[in-house]
Amino acid sequence: MAPTVPQPRTPVEQSDPVRQWYENELGWATSPGPGPVHLLTGLRFDVLELPAEAGFAALRHLGPKAPVALRGETMRLLVGAGSADELPGLLDWLEWGDIPLGLTAVGAGGRIDAPAPPGWPGSRGAAVWLRPPEPGCEVEPTLPALVSLPTVGGGGTAHRSDPAAGSDLVRLVDTAATQCHRVRLRRRSRQPLAFS
Repeated sequence: MAPTVPQPRTPVEQSDPVRQWYENELGWATSPGPGPVHLLTGLRFDVLELPAEAGFAALRHLGPKAPVALRGETMRLLVGAGSADELPGLLDWLEWGDIPLGLTAVGAGGRIDAPAPPGWPGSRGAAVWLRPPEPGCEVEPTLPALVSLPTVGGGGTAHRSDPAAGSDLVRLVDTAATQCHRVRLRRRSRQPLAFS
């Protein structure tokens, strides 16, 4: 029987400076392995995704301090961890639940491609920061989120936006949904009428 020869080792992966920036400067988790760097959602933040046209209109009305990224025709707004789970119920409560808006959320177990850090060159078509996170600053206090607070009289809990957040999640979702709906209506009005 011939001795078994082990397979050659794969070379130790060179440290990716983008991955290092996110992990060391911001303390954000990234997906392991070679290839493009992805940010893991649901740990420090979740992400609301909407059409860029609607996103720009929403930002004019809101002006959040929270980080905002753009990837092609999709805008990504960072929101508090756990907000992705709240989105469907919140849309229903705001009476947007039955309307296809193109407003989605990425939460626990998800990931998004990492934009190049501010001032770094990025590849064409890659995600970019419109409002980048600031290294050395905790991003969580600036993220729109819901917190459970006791209701008056102590009969349960009610969701209320966190007063420390840059803008509250309810207002953000309602504004984003309104702008998504407006974009959708504008696009439909541009389509030629179909007569039978």
